Parts: sequence; structure tokens; C-alpha cells
Amino acid sequence: MHPGPAVATPPAGQERVAHLPRRVRGALRRAAPALALYAAARLAGLAVAGAVALRTHRSLWTALGTSWDSNWYTGIAQHGYGTTLAGRHGFTYTDLAFFPLYPALQRSLATLVPVHMTVAGLVVAWLSALAAAWGIYAVGELLHGRRTGIALALLWGTLLHAVVETMAYSESLMTALSAWSLYALLTRRRLWAGVLALLAGLTRPNGVAVAVAVLCAAGLAVLRSRHDRRDWRVWVSMALAPLGWFGYLAWVGTRSGGPLGYFEIERDWGSRFDFGVSEIRFLKHVFTDRGTPPHLAYYMGAAAVLVALAALVLLALDRPPLPVLVYAIVLVVIAVGGSMFYACKPRFLLPAFPLLLPAAVALTRARPRAGAALLAGFAVVSAVYGAYTLFYAGTAP
Repeated sequence: MHPGPAVATPPAGQERVAHLPRRVRGALRRAAPALALYAAARLAGLAVAGAVALRTHRSLWTALGTSWDSNWYTGIAQHGYGTTLAGRHGFTYTDLAFFPLYPALQRSLATLVPVHMTVAGLVVAWLSALAAAWGIYAVGELLHGRRTGIALALLWGTLLHAVVETMAYSESLMTALSAWSLYALLTRRRLWAGVLALLAGLTRPNGVAVAVAVLCAAGLAVLRSRHDRRDWRVWVSMALAPLGWFGYLAWVGTRSGGPLGYFEIERDWGSRFDFGVSEIRFLKHVFTDRGTPPHLAYYMGAAAVLVALAALVLLALDRPPLPVLVYAIVLVVIAVGGSMFYACKPRFLLPAFPLLLPAAVALTRARPRAGAALLAGFAVVSAVYGAYTLFYAGTAP
């Protein structure tokens, strides 16, 4: 008998690439319920906000796409950096305070597809929010199972300030990059973790949190395993992770005349890191001052900080993987330790989705009707407060 024709066997790397679309489709099918529920929660919130906009003869589109920081991002996307405005109380506001990845994507989309820059900003934010919900689900599923992943994504979509996830802001983009970087770390895809951490560091100032998580995970691996010490991917991920954050700060330094130029710009905005001293004074004012009560947004900011601290303790007691815990700790420290912008603290904490893990686990262990009722209640409160934030708060979310 003559042997049949030889069948070429592709290398293992090519097999993995060939199977990648299949794995992605399978992961998307598993995540579909989480994404559907997340989208339903956010659409419900937009429906409530839209009803308020119609009743008050305001524009929902304007509120979502051109409010507060959205204008700064759109200005960078249209004209590049270089805008400076004089503020009250001697503050000077410059657009160098805003990191470049989100407006770069906004500009790229508006260039590739002939749409208005505001439309491009909202599309980038909405796609980022879906990618973030998927990444959050993936981390939750990996750590505690599918039901927890679904609950975790839905909780993130029903947070009090979840309306920001559908505004032309950069929080959704950073959350997406951070969630998938953490997932890559947990599944030992170290190069992906480093690249995504680099991009997160180009998105927001607190994007450094995921870089710290990657460095801690890689450092621990090097200390514990001789194999990891010899793995070039570990060392490359450590080099890549902080590169975006440090790179942008270095570039700002060249524009502002000094290596600490970015922090000078933050001080010009009225913000500095004082290890929580001003936060303690703020909390004392909110809860003990008998004079004129602060704005509702400030009460919500104070409540968010206290809840975040409690959630961080619960997360630590649950003993999650090191990178997940480190990521959450760094975000909380940055939010609590920074001065000013107290009404914005819940937004600064939006990327800290691991803080929701204990609540997500508790929901999956509760009776189904009780869990569903709680989540529905969260969605209603989030939708109502989101409309208030857009049209009545009078402060940046």
C-alpha cells in the first residue's frame, strides 16, 4: 500500500490563532446574558433621562455629549492640546490635565466615519462601556462562576453614577482596558496584560492602578518561580505596563517646563494628593456642619467614599488574587487621598469594579426573587439619580 499524502500540521502558535475566533465567540455567548442585562439597565437609565429632557425642554444629547469634561475631550480631539482657561479663585485650567487615548479614539472615529465629533465621542464611550461590562463579567466568572460574573456586570451598570458610563467621558474606556488587563493577568497572558495596562495609563490619571497591579503580579511571580524568572514575557510586561502613564507625564513635562509639570497642572486645577486630609475635613463638614447643608451631589460623594472603604475591607477579607486587590486599593487611595472635586469621587471610583465582588457573590447566594428585586431597585435608583445628575445637579458628575 502506498502511504497517503502527508497532512501538514500547523505549528502550535498557528493553531491557537486559528482557534481564537472560536474562543472569542464562545466567550461572547457566555457573556451575552450579562451584556444584555447591562445594556437594558443603561437603556432604562437613558429612557428616564430622556423623559426628563422632554418634560423640561432640554437636550439629552447635549447633556450626554457636551457636558463638563466632554467639552475638554472634544476640544482636544478637534484641535489638539493647547487650551487654557482662567477659573475662579485663582485657578487655571489647561487641557494637559486630560490624558490622550480617549480623544485620540474620538478623533480617529470621526475621521474614518464622517460623523460629528460629539457623536464620535459618545460612540467610543458606549462601545467602551460594553467592552467594560464584558471584561467585568469575565473577571467575575473566572473568580466565582458565571452567575457572579453576570451580577458583577449588572451591579456596575446600576451604580449611582452609572450614567457616566454612557456620557462622553473616559471612565468606561479605562474600565474596559483595566478589566481585560486583569483578566489577562489572571489567565497568565502577561504580554496582553502589559499592553492593556499601557493603554489604560494613557486614558486617565488613575490608570496607573492597573500598571501597579501588573508590576506586583509579575514581581511576585519572579520571586516565587524560577520558570517565571526565565520567561521573557514577564519582564516585557513589567516594562510595558507603566510606559503609557509615565510616557504621558514625561511629555507633559516637556510642554510645561519640568518633570513634575503634570502635578503642577493638577494643582492649578485645585487638585493635589494630600493623603486624605482634605477628605476627612470634607466628610466632617458634610455630616457635622449645622449650617447650610452641602449640595446633594456632595452627600452622594461622601457616601460613595465611605461605601468604597467598607467594600475594600470586605474584598480584602475575601482574599482575591493579588492583582485584583492591588488594583482596587490603588484606585481607592487615589480617590480618597486627592483633594477637591468631592462630588466627582463616585466617578473616580467607577473603574474600581472589584469592590463590587463581595456584593455580587452575596447576590448569587441570595434567593433568586430577592436578588432580582434588589437589582431592579438599584436600577431604578440609578436611573433617577442619573437624570438628576444630568439636569439638576449643577456640578460635574
